[in-house]
This record gives sequence, C-alpha cells and structure tokens, in this order.
Amino acid sequence: MANPKPSAAVPLHQPVHDILKPLFARPFAAVMGVLNVTPDSFSDGGAFLTPADAITQAKAMIAAGADIIDVGAESTRPYGDAKPVSAEEEKHRLEPVLTKIAALGAPISIDTMKAEVAGWAISQGAAIVNDVWGLQRDADMAGIVAQANVPVVIMHNRDVADPAIDILKDIAVFFRRSLEIAAKAGIPGGNIVLDPGIGFGKTPEQSMTVLAKLDDLQSFGYPLLVGASRKRFIASVVPSEPQHRLGGSIAAHLIAASQGAKIIRAHDVAETVQALRVAAAIGGK
Repeated sequence: MANPKPSAAVPLHQPVHDILKPLFARPFAAVMGVLNVTPDSFSDGGAFLTPADAITQAKAMIAAGADIIDVGAESTRPYGDAKPVSAEEEKHRLEPVLTKIAALGAPISIDTMKAEVAGWAISQGAAIVNDVWGLQRDADMAGIVAQANVPVVIMHNRDVADPAIDILKDIAVFFRRSLEIAAKAGIPGGNIVLDPGIGFGKTPEQSMTVLAKLDDLQSFGYPLLVGASRKRFIASVVPSEPQHRLGGSIAAHLIAASQGAKIIRAHDVAETVQALRVAAAIGGK
C-alpha cells in the first residue's frame, strides 16, 4: 500500500476544528465506529436497539480503538427500502443512550439528515454532525451546524442510482453545491469533512470507481471520510451477506487510506484499526 497522504489537504488558511486536529495529525486514518440504534439498518438492525446493548457496544468500540462513535437512529441504508421516521422517534431512540455514550470520552457523531435532531443531539453531547444528504435535504441543517460550531460530514447522495452518469462529476457538482450552502451559512472550512457516499445512489460499479479514483476528490482541499463497511458492492465481487464482508471492507478501506482518506467509518472497529495501523507502519518504512 502506498504511503497515506499527509493532512495538508485541509485548507491551510482554515484552522482545523479542535476535535479533528489530533486525528488528522497521525500517520494512520481515524476510525469512526458505527452504532445503529435502529431496528432496520442493513447490517446490524436491531442488534443495539436496547440502551444497554448500545452502550456496551460503544464501550467495546472505544476499547478497540474507535476515535469517533457515529450514532444513528434512522436507517439510511442505501437500497431505497428504509422506512423514514419522525424527528420525535429519532430523539426517542437516542435519548436513553446519547449522554451516556458521550460520557465515555470519545466524540459522538450524530448520523441524521434532520436539523431538529442534529440540534437536539448537540445539546445532549454530540460533537459532530454526519449528514447523509450533505446539507441539501433539510434547509435548516447548515444553520444549526454553523451556530453550534461543530464539524460536519457532507456526504454525497442520490435518490436513485443512474448507471449512465459520470459518478465522479456528479459528486463534484453535489459537493460544490453543499460547500456553497456551508459558506453561506458561515460554516468554517476547517469544520468540513467530505464523504463520497459509497453505496448511496450508486451502482456497485460506481462505488468501486469512486474508491479507485478517490484521489480526484482531494482537489476540493477538504479531508475525506470513506465508509465502505459491509456495503453491497463487495457482494457484487464475492457474493456474501453483510456480516461476511469484513475482508472486502478492509480492502476498500486500505485503498481509501492510501489515497488520503483521513476518517474510515466501519462496523468492525478492532479489525479496521489493526489493518490501518499496520499498513501505515509498513508504508512508513
């Protein structure tokens, strides 16, 4: 694996947010552990629905080396069959766990597309907003993020996959629009992380194209987050169920890190941390 690229992709004129700064200073990518408090997420729906199970899993991921815990209470699985829930239901699922997980010490990322939920979660201890619609689905989201002065993950998404489009051009157009929204709201550039949205609104082939050409997105000058964990494109290469895609997930994440991705979002934290750190150590020789 090639040497991971340094953190110079972050605009030098924009101070990096204090939460992100120590993560981007290391030679290996940070790991964001996935914690779904939902009954219907594509990989682990229902596994951590009870508060006790969710808190136990958060503790286990932190012990395994997770730098951030990404907590979501509405399935956004990228296959078009997730059931939307109200802001009230999201908060109902989050309320028993959010402050307790925040007390564990690792920053919490709130995985939501709703500004109301994001604002409430920040008041409960969330430190990062992870918006799978990149500030473009809820008109109030950018203002909430700016007012709270927290980092935001801007993810590319589409309602449906279109195999005929140039997916990298589509991502570029989407990111430019999201960055315009962020700038207008007053979100500092050093608070922004871009996520190409592997599996979201993309065919398996397009997801692999994005991973192969991730370096093209470095031109935006913002750190990149990649979440390929257990995604369906892996099964298009080697047929497998989500829980049996660890090898493919690690392969994709190592390729992403070799192209400069600074945050890897993963279900299997211990294995991902080990793979990233060993690859970085070998690459540094």
